[in-house]
Amino acid sequence: MKIVVATPDMADQMLKIYAPFITGSVVTFETKLPDNDVFRKRINSCLKRFPWLAAVQDGKVLGYAYAAAYRERDAYQWAVECSVYIDADAKKAGIATRLYNALFDLLKLQGIYKVYAVITTPNPESVGFHERFGFKWFATYTQVGFKSGQWCDVGWWQLLLKETGTDTPAPIRPFSALSAETIQSVLTRYTN
Repeated sequence: MKIVVATPDMADQMLKIYAPFITGSVVTFETKLPDNDVFRKRINSCLKRFPWLAAVQDGKVLGYAYAAAYRERDAYQWAVECSVYIDADAKKAGIATRLYNALFDLLKLQGIYKVYAVITTPNPESVGFHERFGFKWFATYTQVGFKSGQWCDVGWWQLLLKETGTDTPAPIRPFSALSAETIQSVLTRYTN
């Protein structure tokens, strides 16, 4: 299995992974399955600023993870949200762990300080996974979303990649500014 930078032509495979989370769960608050064109645009847009990674084996996408801006204001540039989705047949194989390890290593190279995970609760599997990574819960928005005939709570967890201090931080480096060699050296660490 290889960890690679996602490409727009992987959109259809990623949508097959993502679809059950939209149509059969409250894991995501997205309620309509986006088409391939929309998903391709999401990947392209993300890759300008942040990593979007895929786990691939024999040409098949087994899972993907990406980072997105926490908020659009400049003062928030050192914080991101993260997401990971794994094919139902590939769960419990350590794929999500590899994807997150690679993602967080790349985010550190960009100068990111904090990563937020937003989890619809209850979801003990996702909470446990994130807490094993060192994420700490800090807030719950109660009954903030309505999906599948129910009001849902959303918990927020944070992971500190770098300690904040009193110095002015350097602006983050866009993912697109990292060299191909740098990116590949990170991804190779998590490929078997």
